[in-house]
Amino acid sequence: MTGHRALHILSSQRRLGRCRFCSRPRVPLQWVTVMVSTSLPDYAPDWAFFLDVDGTLIEIADHPDAVNPTPRMKAIITHLRLTTDGAVALVSGRAIAELDNLFMPLIGLPAAGLHGLERRDAEGRIHLEALTESPLNEAKHELREFTKLNPGILLEDKGTTVALHYRNAPSLESAAQATMREVLYRLGDDFELKSGKMVVELKPSGRHKGHAVEEFMDESPFRGRTPVFIGDDITDEDGFLVVNRMHGCSIRVGETNYSAAQYCIPDVEAVLNWLEHYHSHHWR
Repeated sequence: MTGHRALHILSSQRRLGRCRFCSRPRVPLQWVTVMVSTSLPDYAPDWAFFLDVDGTLIEIADHPDAVNPTPRMKAIITHLRLTTDGAVALVSGRAIAELDNLFMPLIGLPAAGLHGLERRDAEGRIHLEALTESPLNEAKHELREFTKLNPGILLEDKGTTVALHYRNAPSLESAAQATMREVLYRLGDDFELKSGKMVVELKPSGRHKGHAVEEFMDESPFRGRTPVFIGDDITDEDGFLVVNRMHGCSIRVGETNYSAAQYCIPDVEAVLNWLEHYHSHHWR
């Protein structure tokens, strides 16, 4: 079928939830084939945008601190906010404070950080889950010792979450995943693992990016609009599922065999071009 390709998604994913040890959907697994469009939806004036950051708006780097948020990208976000009356939110695994640094001089963008554990609404109010870092302190010490013994593995301490990056040591993926599973087992059901591109993250359970989208959509200026979620990783799948349920548009960046997204787009450059054209289309 021209303009479409077959992807497989879990029909049981939403009903059964995800395994806290590996972030994959729980069994029983029932795969169904859906047709995902390789072309993008026609522009609509009532869209609200929910945008992942790394791998979507910014190219992924070897180190989280080494990313390059370009002036062009920031200009596109500024224009997009004008076009949508402010209905643009960042939805990221990074902390909101870190997003603020990356997107300077843009101040106070609506944003969900740490996969939805923290959220800033359009009025600038911060919404936080009632969490404590103390259960993770011992785990962080153990993970630091693991990184000392395994050069190339990077520990990223985000406060209420902690991640192991193995992009610079891909042969250590199995070791990193196994170590995180061992830590998770000792921490118990209050925590879960999120796997991404060359990274595995330990976080408090019960919150994900989709929850943040739902909350934004109940607030101005997002309320009454059609949600569009763009992301590139497994951690964005919850957002895709929520947006699909709201009859919005879900767009996966890059090739993948398994996704709930309705559309796909090749890379960061294509995302920026598409968003830029949306603004131009609106002001014709």
